[in-house]
Amino acid sequence: MKRAIVSVINDLSTDQRVHKHCMLLTRLGYQVLLIGRAKSESVPLDSRPYSMYRMTLPFEKGPLFYASYNVALFVQLLLRKSDLLFANDLDTLLPNFIASRIVGKNLIYDSHEYFTEVPELVNRPKVQSIWKKLEALMLPKLKNTLTVNESISALYKTDYGIEMLVVRNIPESKQEPTLSKSRSELGLPVDKKIIILQGSGINMDRGAEESVESMRYLENSLLLILGSGDVIASLKNRVAELNISDRVMFKDRMPYEQMMAHTKVSDLGLTLDKDTNINYRFSLPNKLFDYIHAGIPVLASNLVEVRRVVEQYNIGEVTESHDPKILAQKMTEMLGSTNLDAWKKNSLEASKELTWQNETEKLKLMLDELNG
Repeated sequence: MKRAIVSVINDLSTDQRVHKHCMLLTRLGYQVLLIGRAKSESVPLDSRPYSMYRMTLPFEKGPLFYASYNVALFVQLLLRKSDLLFANDLDTLLPNFIASRIVGKNLIYDSHEYFTEVPELVNRPKVQSIWKKLEALMLPKLKNTLTVNESISALYKTDYGIEMLVVRNIPESKQEPTLSKSRSELGLPVDKKIIILQGSGINMDRGAEESVESMRYLENSLLLILGSGDVIASLKNRVAELNISDRVMFKDRMPYEQMMAHTKVSDLGLTLDKDTNINYRFSLPNKLFDYIHAGIPVLASNLVEVRRVVEQYNIGEVTESHDPKILAQKMTEMLGSTNLDAWKKNSLEASKELTWQNETEKLKLMLDELNG
């Protein structure tokens, strides 16, 4: 049996894209090992049909963390037998790149974003320059690369002249019934319109702050913020200051099926990332496809890749503004719109086409060529 080692820098518990890649490799006959790292707040891993290993490192952030992670991953890649190495994002690529050349094994690189322009780097030019130099050293030498949308693929082609395969981060089409619960079972109000903002990256410049502020102007509605991120604490403080705790509910990140159960009983999904940097400008958030698969309409910010999907499938509306009053007005209009049923129907129809199974056909061809 062929062996694949998939590596990622997170703690393995919530990364759906990486999980879906591992499942695809497993179905194609690979014995898969997913390697990540243990964090102090890591939750126990669920049972999966592939192996997982969390590395325990002496540091959890900063330069020493990255150094210890790269050394530890490099050792794991050399010690374990493999036929394929699968690196996720630039912060895992260096040990994979070197190990693939030492052991003579195939390497696939998946860039989940335009890494060197993430918000954590754009204001740290010295650190950013290090990552850019590493990227420029390795990417032009790679033969098998993929990324999450056409815009980011075009950026990498401009930078390095490489053609990155586009595999959007779309949910799987479920053959068996998915988890379904009522609002009461989920602890949600049955007499209010529910507006959901979900995801594992509820961070600055993702529209969360404005979404909370907009609830000052909405009646008989609840904003459900479901997930984790670096602005959650400040959002909770702001809700308390505004005395709108009856209009905003927070729930921590949870397993995907439970998250989708909450999404399916919502009336409107928000994806309001701002055009504050290149990476956000060309982003295509996972939550957009989660809303589609839940069959709910979408209110989206005017980002090129997001607008393309919303308009192509007619599943909601795009807003040009993040002003809380304007957002509240848009939400009110959409929730009372005669188009509401059509948007819901279109979302469900789009979910039949926008599936991981369809999206990964090109990746299967890449893997076939590697094995041929």
